[in-house]
Amino acid sequence: MNNEVVAFFANMGVDVVSAPYIYWIAVALIVVLAIYGSRFFCRKIFMPLVATLVRQTQTMWDDLLLNDGVLKNICDLMPPIILVLFLPYMFADESLLRIFASKLCWVYIIVVSVKLLCSLLSSLYVVSSQHEKLKNRALQGVFQMLKIVVICLGVIVVISELVDKNPMRVIAGFGASAAILMLVFKDTIMGLVAGVQLSANDMLRPGDWISMPKFGADGEVIEVTLTTVKVQNWDKTITTIPPYLLVSDSFQNWRGMRECGGRRVKRSVYIDMRSIAFCSEKQLEAFAAAGWLQGVEGDEHALVNLYVFRKYLENYLRNHPRVNNNLIFMVRQLQPTPQGLPLELYFFSDGTDWIPYENLQSEVFEHLFAVLPQFGLRVFQSPAGTDFSDEDEGGAEYVAALPPKKKLPRRKKHVPDNSNTLF
Repeated sequence: MNNEVVAFFANMGVDVVSAPYIYWIAVALIVVLAIYGSRFFCRKIFMPLVATLVRQTQTMWDDLLLNDGVLKNICDLMPPIILVLFLPYMFADESLLRIFASKLCWVYIIVVSVKLLCSLLSSLYVVSSQHEKLKNRALQGVFQMLKIVVICLGVIVVISELVDKNPMRVIAGFGASAAILMLVFKDTIMGLVAGVQLSANDMLRPGDWISMPKFGADGEVIEVTLTTVKVQNWDKTITTIPPYLLVSDSFQNWRGMRECGGRRVKRSVYIDMRSIAFCSEKQLEAFAAAGWLQGVEGDEHALVNLYVFRKYLENYLRNHPRVNNNLIFMVRQLQPTPQGLPLELYFFSDGTDWIPYENLQSEVFEHLFAVLPQFGLRVFQSPAGTDFSDEDEGGAEYVAALPPKKKLPRRKKHVPDNSNTLF
């Protein structure tokens, strides 16, 4: 307390011995009133006013950026700032108590500033996630890394304030132990690099369906963070994969299938090659009456039933309401096998939902199996136990087709010669 203050209290008739205590009480009351006044102003006037102005604007980014968390952290900076301003009036110069109080206030200011910057980064992530060009980018890991950098810088500034050292010297001290830090934060650093690569190359987005059998992942990406990628599998289990494995290893992303609007069906049916033959005149008349010769080319007297059946399936798929005609579709033969001739149907559904997709391919193949005998064709099927029974009609035909069994000559019964025996 300086001499001018003592003279002021003396002129007011206050005893010189009591003046310091009265001065302390007055300054403390002023500080308390200033702190509570600032909190009242921030909470009752500043925050409602900013919220009202933000709601009146037509843009949404300011509503997300200046949310309640950001405004609350701004208001929390006022009390320590007021204390720092009043410290010269409360303590003597270079006193130990003043130095301690000053360091405590500055540490509090740094901590609240770090919280403010982290809340701003969180708001920026929300704004970027709703932006048209950035909403499909995996930016959560990038913002998490920025928060870690802010927190690390805050810790360095706090340490430098407590030990009265330049922050650059503290950073240089940490640089000497960079190898240990890299070992401790190895996954974080690798996750950051991988997150940047995934986002820059647009390899992965939240909501993508990915398949990674090596790690048991087959489902939708629900979260992409700095150190993990969470995949909710179709059986509702969750698989967690480090981001750097998605960059160093291979995975299948089904986003292209969803964007094209069709889901591929690629299934084969094995035709019994013994049923492939030229069409008879009766068959051709029946096919023509049913309109099944549409698109068939060549001599009608040399048409093969399998060729007519392929053309029929092509017309059937072309006119099916749930088959995507804008994408490729075909009916083709594959390499013959001991199980028969594979006839493959390759087409896309008009939609990507799972249940309609399964219903479509079941409907197509049910129709295929039902109409195939009308072309004189048979599906190969391995014989079962009933196929060898004469009671079954199919079994009788199968047994009749077998080659006749050869009768082996009967062996003569050997009769031992007992003429030389004694009895």
